[in-house]
Amino acid sequence: MDTLVTYLAAILSIGIGATAIMDIWGLARKQLLGMAAPDYCLVGRWFGHMPKGTFHHPSIRAAQPVRGECVVGWIAHYLIGIGFAAVLMLISGLSWLHDPTLAPALAVGLGTLVAPFFLMQPGMGAGIASARVPKPNVARIQSGVNHLVFGFGLYLSGVIFNLVSN
Repeated sequence: MDTLVTYLAAILSIGIGATAIMDIWGLARKQLLGMAAPDYCLVGRWFGHMPKGTFHHPSIRAAQPVRGECVVGWIAHYLIGIGFAAVLMLISGLSWLHDPTLAPALAVGLGTLVAPFFLMQPGMGAGIASARVPKPNVARIQSGVNHLVFGFGLYLSGVIFNLVSN
């Protein structure tokens, strides 16, 4: 039981930590590079339309706003981050938690691109891998960098969890 509690605490801590690092990167790139940070309110709008049976939008920005969409979007963002931390832990196991290494965390970070490229972006009207946005290659690179930062956040959060829990 103690191992299960440790495992769950690690997944929560690492997922929240990695997602927060990704968000800090989003703020930094906005302040330093003038690049817009991701708008998780639009993610909330996308999720908010799902109970009504709408999973695809020509443009999520043009879709009817949903009450509480920003809260829903931010909660979804962090829950997704926790879910991807669980994927890392399932793949790497407790051994990674006791000795975190960068490669598996970055691999999972890059692997998380599957969700936005093939699920979220098409569902929100941007096409597969942002094919329908004005500068698709720029959007793809930005997504790739964001998810590498998330992967680095998984690693850094794993290191911190390991230090704190020992």
